[in-house]
Amino acid sequence: MRAISLLSSGLDSVVATASANENMDIVLALIFDYGQRAARREIEFSRRICEHFDIECKVIELNWLAEITDTSLVNRDVDIPHISEDDILSDSPETVEYSAKQVWVPNRNGVMINIAASFAESMDCEYIVTGFNGEEAETFPDNSLYFLEAVNMSLSYSTKNGVEVIAPLIDCNKTEIVKKGLEINAPLEWSWSCYHDGETPCGVCESCMRRKMAFENAGVQDPLLLRCGNLNGQN
Repeated sequence: MRAISLLSSGLDSVVATASANENMDIVLALIFDYGQRAARREIEFSRRICEHFDIECKVIELNWLAEITDTSLVNRDVDIPHISEDDILSDSPETVEYSAKQVWVPNRNGVMINIAASFAESMDCEYIVTGFNGEEAETFPDNSLYFLEAVNMSLSYSTKNGVEVIAPLIDCNKTEIVKKGLEINAPLEWSWSCYHDGETPCGVCESCMRRKMAFENAGVQDPLLLRCGNLNGQN
């Protein structure tokens, strides 16, 4: 089975790629630069991950997507929200919903999947590997099982070989993803979750906070912070 991976170097995409790599031939990893703040770090770390697995990688620039995105993940004039563990665990989702809206990029996953499908069809690959997961699906609908099923229905018409998107972590939360990554020896020390591109993770954006909670719940130290010599995860 031949596949293409959508690789951002985030915890989810790294573990998904490592998991799929156990029983698939991943012939290419696509790394996207759409003007996100952490693009430099994501590209650097994704390349290291590809070296680890001996997977060819290709960086695709989406300058037009950067131009039409006005939320804080791309727009440096807008602050990325800080979020606490209490906010994430709260029964009132307003803060988490606000944070998600502030890092939304218009149709990002839809665009990336369709680009990947073109590569997959031309390279005779049956699958596209994604890091979609149950926890992020709660606030990002384009990580959900419903989206996965819908996009696969579309690809069954738009690709001659019926390219299919798979999400090995679709039922997992972040803690389960960390445990899975450790179990299969995924290179988590080269995974980058932070919305910023500092030398070390900021520790206060939602993505950093969810990662911190996941490693704490799993009872292990974050290999990235150990490698950086920064167990607090602060710049």
